[in-house]
Amino acid sequence: MAIQGVLLDIDGTLVLSNDAHAQAWVEAFAEYGYEIKFADVRPLIGMGGDQLIPRILPELSAKEGVGKKAADRRKELIIEKFSAKLAPAPGSRELVQRLKQEGFKLVVASSASSEELSSLLKAAEVEDLLSEEPKTTSSDAEATKPEPDLVQVALSKGQLQPEQAIMLGDTPYDIQAASKAGVGVIAFRCGDFDDTQLADALAIYDDPADLLDHYDLSPLAKH
Repeated sequence: MAIQGVLLDIDGTLVLSNDAHAQAWVEAFAEYGYEIKFADVRPLIGMGGDQLIPRILPELSAKEGVGKKAADRRKELIIEKFSAKLAPAPGSRELVQRLKQEGFKLVVASSASSEELSSLLKAAEVEDLLSEEPKTTSSDAEATKPEPDLVQVALSKGQLQPEQAIMLGDTPYDIQAASKAGVGVIAFRCGDFDDTQLADALAIYDDPADLLDHYDLSPLAKH
């Protein structure tokens, strides 16, 4: 079946935000007396807080107590401190423009909160291009990536079957979530995961600009 829609991860894919998210977790937990290392949390970026917190601090939950407070504080730090400093991934705006020109249905498939997502879309310089497109946020699913819930919601919002969609992502958790939902992934290295971690993707490119440069040979060209 021909590809009709593209599910867009934002963090690390269209905006270079993964390091900022890791630093925000470090600072948020420090405010509550927990010292976590950047090097420990950075490989987990791409998961939602419900998945990440128990892996870093098994005694905490993202849904209650200090874990929830730290998760809420991390969101505040991203919006208030880090988002103004974030840069779009190379070619992000041009790629979204190309996908729209090609007639794809676009769905933003993010596990950020709605307020956080707004700031990230601005940082990616695609907010105006995606203002009318369906979006997922953290409130749309009980479990975030690497669980498939958000990808399944994104498919539903885009009125797409799994075989009609491709997801653009940057982490192994994007690939795991999409695979469980039956969706193939084009992965970008700009999230700073290596090719062995992204090996289950349909194709791997440096960033959106690299995909654009090789568009005619990419999985997207076959729709």
